[in-house]
Amino acid sequence: MRALHVITGLGVGGAEQQLRLLLRHLPVECDVVTLTNPGAVAAGLAADGVKVVHLGMAGNRDLAALPRLVRVIRSGRYDLVHTHLYRACLYGRLAARMAGVRAVVATEHSLGDSQMEGRPLSAGVRALYLAGERLGRTTVAVSPTVAARLTRWGVPAPRIAVVPNGIDVDRFRFDPAVRHRTRRRLGLPQDAYVVGAIGRLTAGKRFDTAVRALARLPGDCWLLLVGGGPEENVLRRVAHEAGVADRVLLTGERPGLPDGSPGPDLPALACAMDVLVSPCPEEAFGLAVVEALACGLPVVYASCPALEDLPPHAAPAARRVTGGPDAFARALADVRRQGPRPRDVPEAARHYCITRSAGRLMDVYATALSSPSSPSRQEASTS
Repeated sequence: MRALHVITGLGVGGAEQQLRLLLRHLPVECDVVTLTNPGAVAAGLAADGVKVVHLGMAGNRDLAALPRLVRVIRSGRYDLVHTHLYRACLYGRLAARMAGVRAVVATEHSLGDSQMEGRPLSAGVRALYLAGERLGRTTVAVSPTVAARLTRWGVPAPRIAVVPNGIDVDRFRFDPAVRHRTRRRLGLPQDAYVVGAIGRLTAGKRFDTAVRALARLPGDCWLLLVGGGPEENVLRRVAHEAGVADRVLLTGERPGLPDGSPGPDLPALACAMDVLVSPCPEEAFGLAVVEALACGLPVVYASCPALEDLPPHAAPAARRVTGGPDAFARALADVRRQGPRPRDVPEAARHYCITRSAGRLMDVYATALSSPSSPSRQEASTS
């Protein structure tokens, strides 16, 4: 079996890192096409031995990219095409059908109630999404929460399969030596109380809430903010205005898997933290929270479907918070007052082991390949 994964870009982000991790565990010959931005994850995939093709798409309306993608699919003689992220799902599904590939799967990584991939939703975005969705065979939701959102949008329930994101639990296991080494390398005081936050620096992630919460905490508290994105300068300004610029450390993008780039990777940075804060109110899964739990960290979060879909005892060190900086500051202070706890791996982190996710995705592939009918006939039969 040969599969082609089509993704909008391969910079450092949750969907991009999840794709790389999945390809390490799928028993399938896979190639990757990135429409734009062959960044750090593209280099990592190439280091893993995965063929990566950069389509060189100039923008959302670069229709000339469509025939180029059709040619790539035809020349590769792929049995299945799997698309990721909004633009790639639109172009990838259409190109696959034009190339004669009927087994088309798409993963919905980041659909919120009011935004998708950090952008506000609109009637036009929804209509275009649903038109493209009909060209595929199955839409994969990364959580039951996303599956419910897709159903409310109008995607027929029989066309939706839930395959949660997965993590490599062993890579995130806490190591005190790594903690000491990483703090020293970053210039963090060894006795500082480090609040961590991980994700794309976009307005929807609400990392400004974490910065303002830091201003309400004692002076030995630091914020280690891991990620890159368009809001970096805004967050630096917020930190300056709040008087905590000297206690906010922005690392920039860090790959979730080794790719030869200098500096500590994501698991090492998690080891350097004492607690993780996730203020985003509309997560599709909450990958950073689950990875933090795998490192034994307590977490304070606004939204995490990955945990909300499990019983509370699966993540006893996780606390959901509603409100703004004051509420998060109080929650973080409470966590600190409880004192250090063993950095054990809770059940929630083990539940999302990447091998389990890869196995469930293989079931989706098998169903897509074995279905004798076209997507349009499937829809008719389930309506």
